[in-house]
Amino acid sequence: MAQTRPFPRICVALGFPEFDRLLEQARREAEAGETFLEFRLDYLERPERGAQAIHAFLEHHPECLVLATCRRHQNHGKFNGSIEDEVRVLDMAVGAGASAVDVEIESADSASARLGLFRGRARLIVSYHNYEATPPLDAVLNRMTKVPADGYKIVTTARKPSDYGRVLALAKTHPRTPLVLLAMGEMGFPSRVLSLVFGGMYTYAAPTSSQGTAAGQVSARQLRHLYRADKLSRSAKIYGVIADPVRHSISPAVHNRAFQCRRMEAVYLPFLVPPVQMRDFMGLAERLPMAGFSVTIPHKQKILRYLDVVDPLARRIGAVNTVWRRGGKWRGTNTDAAGVTAPLARRMRLHNASVLIVGNGGAARSAACALADAGAHLALAGRNADRVRSLAKVCGAEPLLPEQLESREFDALVHATPLGMYPRVDECFFNGRIPAEVVLDMVYNPLETELARRARQQGKSVIRGMDMFIEQAVRQFEIWTGEQAPRAVMEKAALEALSCPA
Repeated sequence: MAQTRPFPRICVALGFPEFDRLLEQARREAEAGETFLEFRLDYLERPERGAQAIHAFLEHHPECLVLATCRRHQNHGKFNGSIEDEVRVLDMAVGAGASAVDVEIESADSASARLGLFRGRARLIVSYHNYEATPPLDAVLNRMTKVPADGYKIVTTARKPSDYGRVLALAKTHPRTPLVLLAMGEMGFPSRVLSLVFGGMYTYAAPTSSQGTAAGQVSARQLRHLYRADKLSRSAKIYGVIADPVRHSISPAVHNRAFQCRRMEAVYLPFLVPPVQMRDFMGLAERLPMAGFSVTIPHKQKILRYLDVVDPLARRIGAVNTVWRRGGKWRGTNTDAAGVTAPLARRMRLHNASVLIVGNGGAARSAACALADAGAHLALAGRNADRVRSLAKVCGAEPLLPEQLESREFDALVHATPLGMYPRVDECFFNGRIPAEVVLDMVYNPLETELARRARQQGKSVIRGMDMFIEQAVRQFEIWTGEQAPRAVMEKAALEALSCPA
């Protein structure tokens, strides 16, 4: 008889050509506590040996459920046999103990009569994959549900944020149909977590320390411990960061750890949003619905046109890094500004202090506006003299050429350029003397920049970019939640995410 206990919420997909490696990785996942594994038999050099691998694995781990898949190459799998051969391999897998089988809709359409042999022995998942786009999905689901099955898996490729929004929406429009819903690729990653929030049966993960079987998969450990995907309910609040690129953001590590510390049912996700897709993303944010999000490069200026309320400082800066929804309206502010002034204010009195800002972009502008409001006397320098003069006019600062800095001295320096940021870690704006007693470098990766290293050698007081990053993140958390942020926990998470010792 087929097992009737519910599927665990995370299925680790194992696809290896070598029999021994498949078995070894399956055992490793089971020993790490995973109880639901997909054996991609089509990856094996001899798919028929899959039954032997399943039997050998379940002998030692009978508590686990195995989902057997043998996808044909016509449907982006690796199996070169006929549909009859595919069914035969899966039948052998069920005989060896597999609890469920995955049959792509193309095979199921052609062999629906033969799929009855699994009834009462294993659960049948009928799957649809689109590796190019996300088509109209109601027609896809109508086609699939004509085949009697225990679950229906729809996997598409997201080309824009609303694509995976449409995939997830199927769970709401078809609440009585057991569904597995995912969108592939970095763009579609949020669906791998949110499908469980929306009521999906389970989601897929990559094996630990090994490549997954689909674009966008992350390890089960990451899904469980960073995103708590298996613990989230439909009432979970959704937050995130929008950026392009977004893959290397440490914000998910920082904010998810903060939510965990405060025992909040909330999740913070990375949202890849190309500049031309901002309107599309805002439509998705309304439908999810999102409670708030961080904004970073390249969207801090463009996001203003989509907000209902922007606070005066952020409006003057011309950039927003924090968005939240209250009273049905999207609201924006800029916590980067406090990220500069708060760490400096702990070292010195800002009113009437002389501060040199190096840079002429959005980061420099936020620092300049915030410090001007605090009563500091500002000077600006950078490699683009025209842009420096333009920004200096806006914030009432003195524009300076780099060579003029050699004879000047300031109470503080704020470095607001990408120089020294990973991977170009050897770069530094200053070749010789650094003309300030307190140095704040807004770059936080690496933790110790070349500017910070040289400043310490010259006996300066150094404020790390990490201090600024944590300050702005703390203020974001408190705006979103109304609770005091766990600052020390957030800093530890950021250091771990950068692989730096705490």
